[in-house]
Amino acid sequence: MTAEPLLTAHEIGFRQGRRLVLDRVSFELERGQITTIIGPNGAGKSTLINIVTGLIPSFEGVLERPSDLRIGHLPQKVYVNTLMPLSVERLLRLTRNPADADIDRALAQTGVAYLKRRQVRSLSEGELKRVLLARTTLGQPDLIVLDEPTSGVDVTGEIRMYELIGELRDELNCAVLLVSHDLHLVMSQTDQVLCLNQHLCCSGLPESVSRHPEYQALFGRQAAESIAVYTHDHDHEHDVSGEPVDHSHG
Repeated sequence: MTAEPLLTAHEIGFRQGRRLVLDRVSFELERGQITTIIGPNGAGKSTLINIVTGLIPSFEGVLERPSDLRIGHLPQKVYVNTLMPLSVERLLRLTRNPADADIDRALAQTGVAYLKRRQVRSLSEGELKRVLLARTTLGQPDLIVLDEPTSGVDVTGEIRMYELIGELRDELNCAVLLVSHDLHLVMSQTDQVLCLNQHLCCSGLPESVSRHPEYQALFGRQAAESIAVYTHDHDHEHDVSGEPVDHSHG
């Protein structure tokens, strides 16, 4: 017996003036699963994210979700005024009033508990991304929505960030919907891929999507082959710095 979907999108469409941005996009999100949206620039990825989170309230089609669905959202660009004194703890309290224990838990889950008293303007891009990821977990969300969560982070940081997202999914038993520009880096953490180019070109398991003709037409056969290699070779863990962990000694 399969669980009820946490969210179901039926033929979602959106126009911006005369331009068709999304054309009859349908999918389901399930608790405990990570869904990754990929596609070229201008494919409608961020628009779809904003419809799911409620930032775009008017659209074609039907979005079925519980009225009390709790969503944690990390947009692609977060503007922080570097002239304003703002600690990490204060940033996490800007739009809500979490208990100290909840802040400590959230920062610990993303490996940045040591940054609690630090000024936001002093953080590296990777540290800021982890703090903002921690912020999405406040309030025990049912769904975490992440738009390009690793933009501005180096490859080592990207891999660790996606591992953290997988760990949060397990700990919170939530659904995760994320936009990524690099499918091979999210392969080991993704349960479902939506390949978007205004319409839904293909969807399913990462391996099957990477072999789909429409995916290969968008990204090239070489991208698909690199995914196949990554799928078979990425069987190791990384520590907080992103270095592989050697379990061969004890």
